[in-house]
Amino acid sequence: MSILRVITVADVNHYRSDMDCFIPMMEKYMKFPMYKKELTDKAYQQNPYRAVNSHIDETGTLRCPNGRAFRFLYRQHVRGNHFGHQEEVYQCEDCTGCPYVPACKRTDGNRTVRMNRELTAMHQEVVENLNSIQGALLRMNRSIQAEGTFDILKTDRWYRKIVRRGSIAVRTEIFLVSIGHNLYKYYNKKQKMRQAA
Repeated sequence: MSILRVITVADVNHYRSDMDCFIPMMEKYMKFPMYKKELTDKAYQQNPYRAVNSHIDETGTLRCPNGRAFRFLYRQHVRGNHFGHQEEVYQCEDCTGCPYVPACKRTDGNRTVRMNRELTAMHQEVVENLNSIQGALLRMNRSIQAEGTFDILKTDRWYRKIVRRGSIAVRTEIFLVSIGHNLYKYYNKKQKMRQAA
């Protein structure tokens, strides 16, 4: 007996990425935008100019590739984040005469980096989870179920664009499309069972 796969969770989010709205379905097993590049591109992984790759000495001071210290400037809320995350802004003490300037920065002033240590720790946890056996199985399951449903709605049903405006109207439209999809799947299932009998 085959399983009837239907849409059980639907939500609307203002952001193009589904990172925030995917939380009810799966926690810390969601592929982030640069996942493949971060996993396969060794040059990107070992790039010394990325803030997350900055060297931290024994005193806890952030250091640039030339060994110069970054000084803490201020802490601010991460723009567009709804969970209250904050990032720390650091600035290099002096970039004058540094041989790494062309590759390290694009501005005239000293190099500034933003660090979110909480996010960096969570990011590492996500990478470990995704690379585990359970993570691989969950990613495979999502690609089979969620992505397949998106394909059916967009390709087979020609549902390419939301036509209503406003959060409530858009959410209602998504719910109606989901209900229609589920009814169609249920009807097809009943027809196949009737033909088999």
